[in-house]
Amino acid sequence: MKVLVTGGAGYIGSHTAKALLEAGHEVIVVDNLSTGFQDAIPQNTLFAKGDVCDKKFVLEVLQKYQVQAVVHFAAKLVVPESVEKPLMYYENNLLGVLTLSEACVKLGIDKFVFSSTAATYGDVAGSGFVSENAPTMPINPYGWSKLMSEQVLRDCEKPHGLRSVVLRYFNVAGAALDGRNGQRTHDATHLIKVTCQAACRKRESVGIYGTDYPTPDGTGVRDYIHVEDLADLHVLALEYLAAGNKSNLFNCGYGRGFSVREVINTVKKVSGSEFKVIEQPRRAGDAASLVADCSKIVEAFKWKPKRNDLELICRSAYEWEKKI
Repeated sequence: MKVLVTGGAGYIGSHTAKALLEAGHEVIVVDNLSTGFQDAIPQNTLFAKGDVCDKKFVLEVLQKYQVQAVVHFAAKLVVPESVEKPLMYYENNLLGVLTLSEACVKLGIDKFVFSSTAATYGDVAGSGFVSENAPTMPINPYGWSKLMSEQVLRDCEKPHGLRSVVLRYFNVAGAALDGRNGQRTHDATHLIKVTCQAACRKRESVGIYGTDYPTPDGTGVRDYIHVEDLADLHVLALEYLAAGNKSNLFNCGYGRGFSVREVINTVKKVSGSEFKVIEQPRRAGDAASLVADCSKIVEAFKWKPKRNDLELICRSAYEWEKKI
């Protein structure tokens, strides 16, 4: 298929563009390069620089390249920033989905894969694994902007025939195992990225934001999925829609949680580096624990993750950080 990948110059988008190419699809990347990197876009893809909130631009690209499916990543995604600048998050994230879905409906494009987040669940500490049936009560504007976007897509299926697969990511980390791609953003807030920067002496320290959560060691617990396994899931999601299936929603994780302290200790182990760790107060909008019940996606996609190993995730991220 001819697949439009928005945000394809970003971390997850660029890995997914590569996975789609390897699966035999023709890929058109759209990115405004506000946070993405043109160097991250795989070779043999078409690239159109522009904003997904620009109706005229989006319609022209979809028509020009005769796009058959959309995989939508382009969004703002920093939780603390969303708390400080909620209007920016609602405008950018929600408007992007509205613009793309409207253009798809106008042109008869019926396959849409959406990059969502476990932040839609809110704070579910103490409830064990989080399934797709868990209540959705985001605790920050980022999570709300994604949940609202999910609803837009859900409402488009019956009247317009736009079928979607919503993928709710848990924590995405790691770098390509061939060493050619990884998280490039210098000021990223992802724990594994930040910790690897400290291990490479690019940061003086790593902060632990909150040590009094109701978790085994008092620090936040997250489910970390390797970026290449997540990229594979987007390819499978597209195949799921191409097979004629109706809209659906899936968690993307491994079903195992690791605390902030465990991640820091794992990076220290794989890097052989010691660095300063500073305990700080909780940040606004952070949940205590988010671990995926991923049984639904395993069954629906017959998915067998290939990189389910925290040490491998941290080592790949560390080797990439050394390289850049």
